Amino acid sequence: MGQPEQRAEGAGPFTTRLTWHLAGGGTAVWESRLARRRGLIAVRPEGATTSRHTSADEVGLRRLRRLNATAATAFIIGGALFAAGAGIAQLGSGDATTCASIYFAGGLFFNTGGYVSLLQVVNAPRHVPGGEGRLVTHDWRWWSYEPSRVDWLSVFVLFAGTVVFAVDLLDSFLQGLSVQQTNRLIWAPDIIGCALFLISGHLAFAEICHGRLCVRRRSLGWWIVAVNQLGSALFMVSALAAFTRPSTGSLINEDIANWTTLIGASCFSLGGVLQLYERP
Repeated sequence: MGQPEQRAEGAGPFTTRLTWHLAGGGTAVWESRLARRRGLIAVRPEGATTSRHTSADEVGLRRLRRLNATAATAFIIGGALFAAGAGIAQLGSGDATTCASIYFAGGLFFNTGGYVSLLQVVNAPRHVPGGEGRLVTHDWRWWSYEPSRVDWLSVFVLFAGTVVFAVDLLDSFLQGLSVQQTNRLIWAPDIIGCALFLISGHLAFAEICHGRLCVRRRSLGWWIVAVNQLGSALFMVSALAAFTRPSTGSLINEDIANWTTLIGASCFSLGGVLQLYERP
């Protein structure tokens, strides 16, 4: 006998939802975000009018809960530190080294959140296309290379963005830089990091909306992606406003840079709080 009939949906080359007929009758529906975040797959037995969700095994669920809580907490703290650094910079209540130190500490938490998010994708329970309607938990891994998966690509780009931000934050401790050096060593990595965050958010929307434009007011996952994408957009505005003019040696608009950093960072903290509730 051949493989049971399958129907794939997604964005471009990425599959984000897969529906197939079970050998014993009925259908199973795997959705990328639901499976990797909550360890669930939808199964509708033959003759039934509604589907029920089947969970991964307890090992996989415990793993997802720990990773989700760790990543969410890291983004909450990282966002709060970035907001604090921007607030201090705007109020002028601390010198440049103090602000750089707070931003750097926040960046370390963003690094942690980005890498743990990647671990969550790498170690999430997997479906068996065309097989039984269940998720399988595999051995623990610290890394994988799966660019054909939109969830992996989204969080990998996010993690890469946090690493680029780390370069920017380290360079901000350097003293006596010329305007050209400041723009090359601090501003350019900032722009690249913001662009990577925006790309990651776009891929996350593609995953949750299956390649279409969508607004899902009742979906916690959609709100998490939307809030984080707003934070990424505000970070990009901040980075653009922080360009140092060669002619004057001053920023394009320091107030805009500080306030958009503060609000954008608060979005990431809020996204982390919401993420605490998107768990198995």
